Amino acid sequence: LARTYSRCQLCTSALSVSVETHLTSGLPQFTIVGLPETAVRESRGRVRSALINSGFEFPRHRITVNLAPGDVLKEGTRFDLAIAIGILGASKQIPLDVLTHCEFLAELALDGRLRPVGAALAAAIAVRDAGRDLIVSHADATQAALLDDMRIYAAQTLREVSHHLLELHPLPAIKPQRDVSRIETLPDLVDVIGQFHAKRALEIAASGGHNLLLIGPPGTGKTMLAARLPGLLNEMSEDEALETAAIHSLCAMPVGLSTWRTRPFRAPHHSCSAAALVGGGRIPRPGEISLAHNGVLFLDEFPEFNRRALEALREPLESGRVAVTRSMRTISFPARFQLIAAMNPCPCGYDGDAQIDCSCTADKIASYRGRISGPLTERIDMHLELARQTRDLMQGDSTGQESSAVVRKRVQHAQQRQLTRQGVLNSGLEASVVATRCTVRDAAFALLSRSTEKLALLSRSTEALALSARGYHKVLKVAKTIADMEDQEVIEQRHIAEAISFRSLDRKRSQT
Repeated sequence: LARTYSRCQLCTSALSVSVETHLTSGLPQFTIVGLPETAVRESRGRVRSALINSGFEFPRHRITVNLAPGDVLKEGTRFDLAIAIGILGASKQIPLDVLTHCEFLAELALDGRLRPVGAALAAAIAVRDAGRDLIVSHADATQAALLDDMRIYAAQTLREVSHHLLELHPLPAIKPQRDVSRIETLPDLVDVIGQFHAKRALEIAASGGHNLLLIGPPGTGKTMLAARLPGLLNEMSEDEALETAAIHSLCAMPVGLSTWRTRPFRAPHHSCSAAALVGGGRIPRPGEISLAHNGVLFLDEFPEFNRRALEALREPLESGRVAVTRSMRTISFPARFQLIAAMNPCPCGYDGDAQIDCSCTADKIASYRGRISGPLTERIDMHLELARQTRDLMQGDSTGQESSAVVRKRVQHAQQRQLTRQGVLNSGLEASVVATRCTVRDAAFALLSRSTEKLALLSRSTEALALSARGYHKVLKVAKTIADMEDQEVIEQRHIAEAISFRSLDRKRSQT
């Protein structure tokens, strides 16, 4: 009896699988148990050929391989190498005592070469926590080498692995490969001419981690502004970067060694399905919101997305996770992202435009905006309406425009102030602590109360808002971020007034 170890990919974690190999007398037979799916059962042919073509003896015994735990479905080809090494150990071609400190993760070719299986980073993190070494193919070693506190060995063939275990020709440990320097390849804010109010809103959103909805006619710079948000954000911490890279490795996405700490920016097309956006499929896989984990999710043409897909965003926006339920199991993926959405004010795009007349009827405009439900817009902290820039401003140059690097320094200062005070950005404050963390001056509180009272509608006040309790808290959080940007501990009246100015959809709803 021999026991080797491998990893089964389960969501973003890698479950330890004990590969137990037992040789007994009887008619030659090769059986794999432990809830294997088709690709795992087919490993019998690959393992047999790989052992013979590598110069090893394939035992003429009854071979039983058990993949424990037996109640978890085993998928893919990642167990080939562990099964082959287990057979060598059970047939005493390799000493059993050398198998306890290693884990194996690779597919075998018929000639004994090792092939990549993907998702190596998540497995490497789990192997590191278990205190073992990891042996993978050269292709998978690139991702796994992001870890700097464990031994990872890359082999090309099964024979190389056996020689390493027998200490005949030990494999060199892979050296960590990472570049911690920030690479300034992101779009720069200096490219956006004008739109000063929008730039201010983008800085506030970056400083507090707030979700932002941009509304305006075509050509007002909505997409340009959204693409420049990642350049205003801090780089991810090592833990955040490893977590994000592990999610990307599940979808066979390459992890750049020079940009692995840059926050992801995902911009799915509006025709994507609900499963593509939030995750799912027969074998659940992460969706775009999980691929944007610790980064930015940009949804252009917001109302054109499938209504079911948009409504599925509501829970992840609050909890930072998405649960995908299937008949056999429920899988939870992390989805803590910052949402930036953009939309036109009407189907033709020119409602309220000063230069081009709108051709839409009131019913068409109402129907178009009604595609975005109230509960979803409530979860977006800031709504900003953009106007078309004048010709003189568009013909100007970028002289005097602030670069992303300059704005990022202010963003870093505001974020550090929040993290030191409460451990999270203002957007992540729980409702139960908003009142204690967001101290408001009497005059500022009076302005907020006056703006949210429905009685203000009787006077047709332009400040009247139709805010729920969630919207009320959103205004307080944005106002607190503005105060932090000014190094103010108490929220002043001007902070509340500016925060209210970023709730344009609530204002239109109250006027209606």
